[in-house]
Amino acid sequence: MNQGMRTIIYPVADIARAKMLYTTLLGVEPYTDNPYYVGFRLGDQEFGLDPNGHKAGMTGYYDVADIRGTLASLLAAGAQVLQEVKDVGGGKLIASVKDPDGNIIGLSQSA
Repeated sequence: MNQGMRTIIYPVADIARAKMLYTTLLGVEPYTDNPYYVGFRLGDQEFGLDPNGHKAGMTGYYDVADIRGTLASLLAAGAQVLQEVKDVGGGKLIASVKDPDGNIIGLSQSA
């Protein structure tokens, strides 16, 4: 079903300051730099900075091959939708659910 946790999102209050810090820490420039998201790639791992991330309440996404199929399977297994499938640009799709214990599970599908 999933291909592993490959995307980690850090909620940040000051995206410009966080971008400088994580560029230094990771040793690479961001591959995408927007006011709503800054993303870094190291191999197949993505690190993102989200100025609205504190509202989302989660920091990781499981990469899946079929986000709609995975979402349907999780709902059938008892999860509740928090965010329907959404295109966040470049063909990347995300969604999120809450498990029966209230844990948030993020899903991501790359183009």
